[in-house]
Amino acid sequence: MGRNAIELEAVSKRYRLGEHHGQGLDLRDALAALAARVRRGERRRAEEIWSLRGVDLEVPEGTALGVVGRNGAGKSTLLRVVNHITAPTEGVCRTRGRIGSLLEVGTGFHKELTGLENTYLNGAILGMTKAEVSARLDEIVAFAGLEGFMDTPVKRYSSGMYLRLGFSVAAHMEADILLVDEVLAVGDAEFQRRCLGKMGEVERSGRTVLFVSHDQHAIARLCETSVWLDRGQVRMAGPTEAVLRAYHASDAHGTVVQLPEDARTPAQVVKTSVVDESYQPRDSFPLDEVPRIAVGLVVRERIPGLDVAVLVSNARGVALLDLAMTDAGRPSLDVPGRYVVECRLPHLLVPDEYRVSIWVGTQYETVEMHEGVLSFLVEGEERDRRRAVRAEAGWRAARVDDHLRGSARALGGSSA
Repeated sequence: MGRNAIELEAVSKRYRLGEHHGQGLDLRDALAALAARVRRGERRRAEEIWSLRGVDLEVPEGTALGVVGRNGAGKSTLLRVVNHITAPTEGVCRTRGRIGSLLEVGTGFHKELTGLENTYLNGAILGMTKAEVSARLDEIVAFAGLEGFMDTPVKRYSSGMYLRLGFSVAAHMEADILLVDEVLAVGDAEFQRRCLGKMGEVERSGRTVLFVSHDQHAIARLCETSVWLDRGQVRMAGPTEAVLRAYHASDAHGTVVQLPEDARTPAQVVKTSVVDESYQPRDSFPLDEVPRIAVGLVVRERIPGLDVAVLVSNARGVALLDLAMTDAGRPSLDVPGRYVVECRLPHLLVPDEYRVSIWVGTQYETVEMHEGVLSFLVEGEERDRRRAVRAEAGWRAARVDDHLRGSARALGGSSA
């Protein structure tokens, strides 16, 4: 039976909001922080936040373990504890072997130095010797795709080039344990595919990977087992597919969602629902019936080019549809008022569980994003489909006091 590369026993981590801990501060900074608190009259005890609470975890050597959870669930704190960047407040964390971390790609790059010079500098920061970097230099450069730019100062790199080099250096470390925190967002789709392949190579070579990501598709591809963190505690651990299904189901709110209004916002979604052709809320649909997403929207200021998009992902978090109203030829919602926007989903969905996100914004900025706000099921078997596939989504939008009566009823009439 193999050994565990990582063991956590009843690990908890507490932070005090509003306090500076002495670690990492010199005397001058500590005194300045104390003086600032005195000036603000802060005499109360700082609020305590437990980022991790009673976490027990065993990761066998040669295992790739995925870590999922919402923002603030404690995922990054878990990696910091495992990497011994921060000590647990309670409990014990044990690791075996050399640890390599991809927590902040490109940390330590100097913009005035060339790509080659920064490769050696970054490698040294990550614990590699000059000989180790030299032995892997050709692989690092080829992986990053920067063969013609290594003598160029990185201040002239695009953000994608900068991050590709940082990932490539860190990914070629000879570490027994590799900690990865949401770094697959760097670069284009091809580079992300290579990153995932590299991490797979690390696992197949017998090393251990702890992979934190919101990209559930990447976790499903790389990790056979996963753990779900919820408010600092382990909510579920086991086979990745089962963990992702449970996490996905908890993150969706239902078929009708009423959102609080805030008069300070220029535009906002106030209600949204999944409805059928009769505009009745539904949580499941047969394979040959098309769900519709109805969105009640308040526009309080003139926002040129204001658009609405519906995003659909499956139970494993894989994004399937990204449908924008203006892409379908509908005009943007430039005039202030109350609107009901309806999107008829294309007839492409197979039997599965789906989650719907609503985006409001322009080509320049996001005004609102409601992730996983709705959920529904498509039931049946693929062979039962009798209609030809329709790839186009249907959109309608109107002021509530105009003529879109059906969707308005689905959202509660003019109060939408």
